[in-house]
Amino acid sequence: MLGRVRRSRRLVPLVLATTATQASIVVLAPIIVAVGHDLHQSVSAIGQARTLLAGTAALASLRIGRSIDRLGVRPAILRGALLALAGLALTAAAPNLGVFYAGHALVGLGVAFLLSAGFAGAGAWFDAGDSAWALGFVVGSQSIPWVLGNPLVGLLTDAVSWRLAYAVPGAFVLAALVAGFLAPRERRAPATEGEPAGVGQVLADPSARRWAIAELVAYSVWTAELTYLGAFYIKQYGVGESVVGLLLAAGSSAFLIATLSTDRIVRRVGARRPVVVAGALAMGGFAAVIFNVTPSVGFTVVLFFVMALCGGLRATSSSALALS
Repeated sequence: MLGRVRRSRRLVPLVLATTATQASIVVLAPIIVAVGHDLHQSVSAIGQARTLLAGTAALASLRIGRSIDRLGVRPAILRGALLALAGLALTAAAPNLGVFYAGHALVGLGVAFLLSAGFAGAGAWFDAGDSAWALGFVVGSQSIPWVLGNPLVGLLTDAVSWRLAYAVPGAFVLAALVAGFLAPRERRAPATEGEPAGVGQVLADPSARRWAIAELVAYSVWTAELTYLGAFYIKQYGVGESVVGLLLAAGSSAFLIATLSTDRIVRRVGARRPVVVAGALAMGGFAAVIFNVTPSVGFTVVLFFVMALCGGLRATSSSALALS
């Protein structure tokens, strides 16, 4: 087991890396309607920027994941933060939809480095006794931008402009950059001979293939809801961006609570797989209800809160299952 100070020094850069990735992604949720008005585009067209970001990050991660042992966790954090900062600046200054998309593609490259570093660091920088503990914080940190960042994003959009609101994810990414400079230089990943296994080789294993498909489907549901829930609140209930930021923060705080409680819940259940399955089924059910049953904004917030609890349990359990 690592000492408390050494564990903190290793954990903080990983937490800030994954926090920065989520901050760069979720900023769009409260401001999507405002961006559409400013760029004279539909909500659907603006929302595709999120798809472009995620697609770029996914494709880049395939390459980064194979080389991160040689690259190192710390250099990956530094590269990712610099790319994300450049992409956020380009997005905030975008005069049209094409530049807006280009900025998101650049952010996607940064997200690939940062997210890969965050999860790889939990295994490379911590031994078996600490890796599950570290992973809970790495996964849970993704809810911090929703809880702390989105209220500021909404307020800045209402008070000034959606362009200034991009300073919020910029601050998270800058913090990750500083933490990357201060991160440990040593790498604890085991030495490997030859080239790491490719995606095809990994997915040839039935367990890995089933996990990858399940994770892709569940993550798609979660990110789709997070992308359009802000616009849904505005269109359905007529609330402003500042209120939307607070509503999303209230619901997403449940995700953080769940990720930090997953290890204790799994110990009671006795296995991670039932928690993953139950969480995914519950997420799908709540998503269907949220967008189709709309008696009041309070009703939607409560459902989102419960769905986020299920999402946090599923995400942490699934990540730990993949590492094991």
